This record gives sequence, structure tokens and C-alpha cells, in this order.
Amino acid sequence: MPGMTVDRMPEGVPPSSALPRAADSVAADDAARRAVRVQMLATEHWSLLATRSLSWNEAFARANMFLSLLSGAVVALALVAQASAFGDAFVVFALLVLPVVLFVGLATYVRLLEINNEDYVWVRGMNRLRGAYLEIDPGLAPYFISGISEDAVEIFKTFGSTEETLDTGRFHGFVTTPSTIGFVNAMLAAVLAAIVVAQMHMPVVPAAVVGVVAFLLSAVILAIVGYRSQAMASLAASRPGSARNDSAG
Repeated sequence: MPGMTVDRMPEGVPPSSALPRAADSVAADDAARRAVRVQMLATEHWSLLATRSLSWNEAFARANMFLSLLSGAVVALALVAQASAFGDAFVVFALLVLPVVLFVGLATYVRLLEINNEDYVWVRGMNRLRGAYLEIDPGLAPYFISGISEDAVEIFKTFGSTEETLDTGRFHGFVTTPSTIGFVNAMLAAVLAAIVVAQMHMPVVPAAVVGVVAFLLSAVILAIVGYRSQAMASLAASRPGSARNDSAG
């Protein structure tokens, strides 16, 4: 009709600014998800690290408690020996006190072995988390000096060993805290055995030999129990090339 205008829709493709930013939205959602994943992984990592720290604090506290008890028992035995001139009162006192100290020492030894196994679990968990970090950002690989997986070499790497020093792990076991407590327990068993046989009117030299035998036997038994109960021992035996190295040794 005359005097009337008709609005027409614009032809052609609308400008890009008018299109929904679907790609940007997806990228933003993906970045948000990655940030949440990193935060959750980091929280779990710190939780494992704190738990590992608490485990080692318990290990040192229990070892110190046992050694303090042993020191107190030795001082008490020295005082009783001085007062009784190593008579019957000293023997009775030693046979009452030393078994208690030995029991605490054995309990400490077993608990330290359990703590070592728990520590192995925490290390495996942290290695798994580092692997997750690398899945999110593979470019971080050059900055990790600890293990990033749960195989034997990577686990030992987290504990500070390299592939070249894995075979020295069997000797490292002699200088660990459980081994130290185990040797002290073997000494206590030897002293008890020597005191018992001395009460059977056995001469000093044979009694000392019995004590040495008791020490060696106790040390071997504790070493076998400790080695078989340790997760790291089975891990070392199952690592690649262990059969070749064991046969060569």
C-alpha cells in the first residue's frame, strides 16, 4: 500500500560477533575442570605427605620410648648391682625387668615394620598422583625428580635410589631404624639367656657362648621376619632384571 514500508530481514551471514561463542565456552569449561582436578590432586598429595610425616614421627617416638626405657632399666640394674654386689637380688631384679624391656622392644620392632609398609603405600599414592599431573600437563615432566608411576624403579626413585644403586638396597636394610631396634632386642635376648644359664652354675665362658649364640639366633630370626614382612623387599625382588642380578650374586 502507498505510504507503508515493509521491514525486511537482513540477508547474508550475520557478523561473527553475533554468533554464540560455543568454542570459547567449551574451552572455559575444560579449563575449569582441569583446575578443579589439579586442586583435588594437590589436596590428596598434601594429605598423603602429611600422613607420611605422621607415620615417621610415630616411628621416631616409639624408638625413642623404647631406648629411653632400656636406658632407665640399665641404670636401675646398675644401682641394684651396686647395692646387692651382684647377688640374688640383682638376678631377680634383672629377670623381672629385662623381659618387660624385651617385650616393648619386640612390639616396637613390629610396629616399625608396619610403619615402613604404610610408608610404601603413601609413596605409591604420591607416585600415582604425579602421573596424573603429567596427564594434565605433560610439559611438567622435566621438573619431577621423584617417581611418576608404581613400578619398582619409580618407587625406589622416590625413596632416593637410582637405577644404578638399586642393588645396594639389601645392605641398606642393616642401617634402618627397625634393624637397629632388632639388634638391640637380640642383645637383650642374649643377656637374658646368659643370666638364666649362669643361674644353673655354668661357668662364665660357656654362659658367654650361650649368650653369643642367643644373640645370633635372635638377630637372624628378627632379620628373616623383618625382610619377609616388608613390602619393599618383595618390590625389589619383582623389579625388572632382579632374577638376573640375584643369580649373578
